[in-house]
Amino acid sequence: MARGSTKRAAPKQLPLYTASDNGSPVTISPEPFAGSPSGMRRSGDWGGFADAFLRFNRGALAALDVTPETAADSSGFALRLRPGGRTGAVPLRSGQTGNVAGGLVVQPRFGWSGVGRVLAETGWPAFPEFHPLPMVPGSGREVPPWVLAGPVLFRLEALLKQMRRGYQEREEVLSQPRGRILWRRYIDESLGRGHWEQLPCRFPDLGHDPQLRRHVRWALERVYADLRRVAPTDRVALDLAHIAQQLMALLSAVMPLRPRSAELARWSRVGLIDTTMLRGLEAIAWIDEERGLGGGRELDGIAWSLSLSQLWEAYVESVIRREAALTGGEVKVARRGETTVPLAWTDPLHRSLGHLAPDIVVRRGRSVHIVDAKYKAHLAELDDVGWHRFAEETRATHRADLHQILAYASLYDTDEITASLVYPLRRETYQALAAQGRDRSVAELVRGGRRVVLELRGLEFGK
Repeated sequence: MARGSTKRAAPKQLPLYTASDNGSPVTISPEPFAGSPSGMRRSGDWGGFADAFLRFNRGALAALDVTPETAADSSGFALRLRPGGRTGAVPLRSGQTGNVAGGLVVQPRFGWSGVGRVLAETGWPAFPEFHPLPMVPGSGREVPPWVLAGPVLFRLEALLKQMRRGYQEREEVLSQPRGRILWRRYIDESLGRGHWEQLPCRFPDLGHDPQLRRHVRWALERVYADLRRVAPTDRVALDLAHIAQQLMALLSAVMPLRPRSAELARWSRVGLIDTTMLRGLEAIAWIDEERGLGGGRELDGIAWSLSLSQLWEAYVESVIRREAALTGGEVKVARRGETTVPLAWTDPLHRSLGHLAPDIVVRRGRSVHIVDAKYKAHLAELDDVGWHRFAEETRATHRADLHQILAYASLYDTDEITASLVYPLRRETYQALAAQGRDRSVAELVRGGRRVVLELRGLEFGK
């Protein structure tokens, strides 16, 4: 090596833990988060930093619906993170320094493609929620590009639709005077070249902010390029690439310009800025700061999460609406407050629940169909292992689901009620059960002249 030259060490890759939603907990190694072992602490021991680790990461874990668990076994103290019903990525901070020392990605158990299909089919009813946290080390290569690209495109589309029109100062060479003639330019440029009829003018013009439109065009081109790179193997990315292409067509006469961070910050601080503008500027800033579109271009990615139960409810609603349209049923949904039934407790101080609200209610004449979407794998597990081998915890949860839907059924005074619990199934499982006519299981309850049909139904998680 030549004298004076230095060899720069490659940056150390921080650990990235992965789990599946509602799956098994992951055990966190203390080495990256409790400092290097010293003479006072064995390798593999938290050395008193576990409480600090949990304190530093409490907000991030809660955002991702992850529950920390501690245990002691023959090997010593163990700290585990149990995933819940959200998918996403968050950074993990060191219990010793408070700095980011790793990351956690919770993947959807039905696969990214399943989530992508559901989002595309339902028109993106549930967007990922982005958290004001540091970047997640290594997550850019674990998360598909549409996680960030989808919300960015819809924000930019809304920004283009609602971008305020206002007066902008323009300079243009005209044949007739308008506004104020720029006499110095007229003398130097027009008269000096013998074009006495060309008048450089400055005037106010009503139109969209040209600078902001150039920044939107730049952001769209960047998102489009990333989506096209993975589109051959990702149908959702291909669909979003088409949306980006359509938005770019609206700005065909606009030259792209990358924004300056200070400029975006200045616009965001403008008084009385509406939500659409603010969200659009934030989306442009994500692209400008390379917050990680996913799919492998950037190593690190933005912190985000998505409620899979909320997404499943939206998907089931879309299926029920299609079915009701064929039979003339009237659909009401809980998310709009259309199915809420208040409970009048005799002692308000001891009430544990103020109302009941089925996810979906379909009325056809004197018949009522109640639907509750459950993001669980009960139907598939029942088919695989049977009731006797069902885990006791899962069995108790399944009983609670049945009691809940029957409580909903008791709210309606009608001749015939169907109460359905709808569970997600993997594509292969659904196809196998549907081929055998076993994707639905029905029980009938008749009491006091009233008929209630209880239905367990499985649906493929995205077609």
